[in-house]
Amino acid sequence: MDLRRSVDLYCERTDPGLWSEPLNAASNAAFLVAAALILRHARAPEGGAPFDARLLAALVALVGAGSFLFHTFATVWAAWLDVLFILGFIYAFLARFLARVAGWGRVATVGGLAAYWLAAKGLTAPFPPGTLNGSTDYLPPLLALVVLAVWARGRGHAAAARLAAAAGLFAVALGFRTVDLAWCPAWPLGTHAFWHGLNAVVLWLATTGLCAADRPEDAAGQATLRTSGGC
Repeated sequence: MDLRRSVDLYCERTDPGLWSEPLNAASNAAFLVAAALILRHARAPEGGAPFDARLLAALVALVGAGSFLFHTFATVWAAWLDVLFILGFIYAFLARFLARVAGWGRVATVGGLAAYWLAAKGLTAPFPPGTLNGSTDYLPPLLALVVLAVWARGRGHAAAARLAAAAGLFAVALGFRTVDLAWCPAWPLGTHAFWHGLNAVVLWLATTGLCAADRPEDAAGQATLRTSGGC
């Protein structure tokens, strides 16, 4: 396979040039903002952010970097890098959820990740490549967010509300990703940039939700809000 082969998947791109997708490329700055806000949210009183927050924030930033490279170079190698960083966040987030919220040990967590991989393969296998503009690849993480939100709610964790909000917003973002080419005649800039912006908020919600799971409950049983700690 020629890793330098040009890839044209989105409405905004009209030629193989480096800056043929300026809006799609620039909108990835939203992921850098989300990463910075995650670190700010999780900063401890002594000034540092815990490991989980630093790890997930770094992966959110890498998601933005990988997407930026793909929407500028638009080659096979850039597409692979984009997907690699996205998968890195998904599996890292799921691993930390299973360890922190579900309370699973290392072996069970690895088993959970393997189960997710198998479920994702089974869910996407029936769809031919390019179905719904490639958005079927994101059905497994959408379903996973819903399951994790329900799971967290059942365990009384403060993560539940933000995970539920993340799942709902992710569904909306996925809609914008799906209709990008279909709406191209009416909106030549495409809708993919909206996917980037909304998805950055999704990652912020999910990660800060995971951080919120560490927050103590007050006398009424509600998670107390504070500007630091957690994750």
